[in-house]
Amino acid sequence: MHRRIAEIGRDAWNACALASEHAANPFIDYDFLDIAEETGCAAGRTGWAPQHLAVRDEAGEVAAVAPLYLKSHSQGEYVFDHAWADAYERAGGRYYPKLVSASPFSPVTGPRLLVRPDIERDAGRRMLLAGAVALCEQAGVSTLGINFPTEDEWRFMGERGLLLRQNQQYHWLNAGYASFEDFLSALSSGRRKTIRRERREAQAGLDILQVTGRDLTEEHWDAFFAFYMDTGARKWGRPYLNRRFFSLLGERMADRVLLVLARRGGRYIAGALNLIGGDCLFGRNWGCLEDVRFLHFELCYYQAIDWAISHGLARVEAGAQGQHKIARGYLPTAVYSAHHIADPGLRSAVARFLEEERRMVQGEMDWLAEEYSPFKAA
Repeated sequence: MHRRIAEIGRDAWNACALASEHAANPFIDYDFLDIAEETGCAAGRTGWAPQHLAVRDEAGEVAAVAPLYLKSHSQGEYVFDHAWADAYERAGGRYYPKLVSASPFSPVTGPRLLVRPDIERDAGRRMLLAGAVALCEQAGVSTLGINFPTEDEWRFMGERGLLLRQNQQYHWLNAGYASFEDFLSALSSGRRKTIRRERREAQAGLDILQVTGRDLTEEHWDAFFAFYMDTGARKWGRPYLNRRFFSLLGERMADRVLLVLARRGGRYIAGALNLIGGDCLFGRNWGCLEDVRFLHFELCYYQAIDWAISHGLARVEAGAQGQHKIARGYLPTAVYSAHHIADPGLRSAVARFLEEERRMVQGEMDWLAEEYSPFKAA
């Protein structure tokens, strides 16, 4: 167990993290996780104390790794277990601290059990999972949650006794569109007209910039950080990311960043932060200093689709929640978590709840896709 990812090292970590079919997922890249720790965003004082796992081969080399954190609360996870915590503590139990395997503050699907390519994958996964469960028991914590794993990992963990949870997000899928207008042609006429109108109103009098790579400057990050903090204040949220986090992101991962900014008369008024994966654009944070009708849709959804089409990406993941995304072409998509619960009584109660919840979530996804899809009927 390692209290800093730096103890494992960039090369050793990425030899495992970049080995999977999700190799270009920036949220499990060493740099992203290390930036979060180096800037103090993912640290014990914020309730995200690193406890990363590493399995070593006979030669002592790192063969498999898993991001793991000791959590003193349930904020910043987007897998909501507050009701479990309340029920357990009312019954006299101690729910916190708990262990969570995730990319901090990021409701993004990606591999969590990371195995070097020359190691038998399932064997490496079994050792990581066994190590995480053992750490849970040794530390005397109530639960181990693996948040937003791949579906393959999720099923693997279910076969090994973890409780399975399903939720939904809204993702846009690229059906081989040649342009944004080509995408619009796949929608019903009513939705096409609405989206065109929303885009005209949002863009009126503004300059929209898509900034990535070496074009990113500290001026851009100053503007975006003001938007980020304003969003936190409006939502009474907890802005985990500090100003230095964004500077290091631009310094070490500039080619993985797409910053979409709106400017009026030379003054930046709104922005959306995306990270670029191998086949996906991941929308993360948004904020504004001026209320402009439909600008949120333009910067977060339509600009992301436009960029994904022009760069040949397969999908856009626009973050957690938001049924309004369906009308903009983002359809319900399953996301997952898996849970080890130490107390047999709590485990039994949660297992019953999750069985019913999975049925309800799947039913809602099917209904939303059928009733509210903006696409033409087949």
